[in-house]
Amino acid sequence: MDDIQKKEMGMRIRALREKRGISQEELAEILGMKRTNISNYEAGRAVPPGNIIRDLATELRSTSDHILGIESDHIPSWASSKDILDFKKMLEEEHEIMFDGVSMNAADKKRVNDILTGLFWEAKEMNRKEKKK
Repeated sequence: MDDIQKKEMGMRIRALREKRGISQEELAEILGMKRTNISNYEAGRAVPPGNIIRDLATELRSTSDHILGIESDHIPSWASSKDILDFKKMLEEEHEIMFDGVSMNAADKKRVNDILTGLFWEAKEMNRKEKKK
């Protein structure tokens, strides 16, 4: 795993932790480790061992694949079948992703796709909350 992948994994761990509304200290206590371990994982300074990735996925209500960056379309439990169809349609549309007129490489395209995935589900969740008001 290269440095960029470590940082991306750390960002996913942090985002999941913050979404759950728990501190690094609380997560560390749940997992039976020091807060500095969580800090190092989130900063991309260290990669958690497999058993910790599994435990993180369980506590953060995610999957190991999502934490590792293998699964980019993590679907929230509240998503309706229409939401999922909307999401899949968005991903299937072919768009050339460029930066300063130059096509992005595969790793950068995946990063953009992951960001768009997060934004899509965040927007859907905000819309759901607005409708409930």
